[in-house]
Amino acid sequence: MKNIEKNEEISMGIILGNRGFFADELCKKARAELLPQLENMGIKPVILPEEENVYGSVETRSDARKCAQLFNQHKDEIKGIIVSLPNFGDEKAAAQTLRMTEVDVPVLVHAFPDDVGKMDYENRRDSFCGKISVCNNLRQYGIDYTLTEMHNEDPASESFKKDIEKFKGICRVVDVLNGARVGIIGPRPADFNTVRYSEKLLEYNDISVEPIGVIDIVEEIDTYREEVQNEVEKLKNYMDTSEVDEEPLRKMAGFSLAVNNWIEQNDLDTAAIQCWDALQKHLGINPCAVMSYLSNSNLPAACESDVMGALSMLALQAASTEPSALADWNNNFGDNPEQAVLFHCGNFASDMYTECKMKYAEILGSTLGEENTQGAVYGMLQPGDITFARLSTDDTQGKIKAYVAEGEIVEEDLKINGSWGAVRVSELQDLLQYICNNGFEHHVGINLSAVSDILAEAFANYMGWEVYNHNN
Repeated sequence: MKNIEKNEEISMGIILGNRGFFADELCKKARAELLPQLENMGIKPVILPEEENVYGSVETRSDARKCAQLFNQHKDEIKGIIVSLPNFGDEKAAAQTLRMTEVDVPVLVHAFPDDVGKMDYENRRDSFCGKISVCNNLRQYGIDYTLTEMHNEDPASESFKKDIEKFKGICRVVDVLNGARVGIIGPRPADFNTVRYSEKLLEYNDISVEPIGVIDIVEEIDTYREEVQNEVEKLKNYMDTSEVDEEPLRKMAGFSLAVNNWIEQNDLDTAAIQCWDALQKHLGINPCAVMSYLSNSNLPAACESDVMGALSMLALQAASTEPSALADWNNNFGDNPEQAVLFHCGNFASDMYTECKMKYAEILGSTLGEENTQGAVYGMLQPGDITFARLSTDDTQGKIKAYVAEGEIVEEDLKINGSWGAVRVSELQDLLQYICNNGFEHHVGINLSAVSDILAEAFANYMGWEVYNHNN
């Protein structure tokens, strides 16, 4: 299981590029400016010592080999590599370092800016030009990379800080998706062809699926009798359970313990659960609150056995370090073409609501009985930023595809039972046309953040997946 913690320090390799025609002091000055800024942003730099080569810079093939060997020593830690150019830099050495290292992670190319009032030998950088050469070489070497928003950026600038935060998000997404393990409890509901997916395509992309039957999980519950009451208290502390009976709470607690044990035993990063109607019939609960609890505890859980929905939630969480949820594109909003209503019975992480309460699932309860559907969560999403993301396997074309979009959750007084939010999305009708024309599912991963650019870059540039970014 790969933990995604907010404000967690992340290790990155630093290639400080140099070219001998330029003043060596530029590398010393750049190092003193760059490294403290990175450390302040939660990055642990892995860089050649200052006494190595020219202030720890990389100019020759010998330097490149030393740098690559250093990265290899930290290959289990490094999540990204920054190529930073204090001057023109040696484009071959930078590319050779990346080719020789065993560390396969996202790469950011950064160039220091010149001061037009200081163009003498001691201060002139020419990294404006050198960055183009480095990128040209990286393309020749077949190395994927990310650019800063501005061609040249001062490490103390706000634009640089913004680019580093974005790059950290890209690194987290790529790290969590490479080798991801998805658990699925029970087959998809018979009426939901929409959540079909290709397990073989996922495995080809280094993502594994671990299945287990609903009955296998249910039978496991009895082994946790002694721990159940403690788990009940955790659920009660998690949210308001005053409208739920004690026996369904005990069943939810047992289910939570069994699922968590299975997750730990199988080293899972995310899970998809067949929420209806097997659990209602065999256990007499709705598992929404347990899924909400898992998602709020750093393990995204999707309903209706939606494996690709679970992966979408995982990617969103990695991009933002905030919990994700799975929702339906559910209702139009009157005749407003740029608003819609998101809805699910009640599986959103508690941190995403303005306030929430555990009840029974009104829609499912109408056919399965109120007594069998306690455990849904009622509440409205917090107003503010929202990012939508959906990963999907296109089996007929043998590829993984995605769309991402951003919008806003708006304050609306709607009488809706369950988990919901009214959203506003620019050119929403175009997005819906794209979703329908390209055969995407009605489920969408959501996150209270603005991270669509992070996801689009990670999916397309580093995972090699087809991506539609609605905001571009």
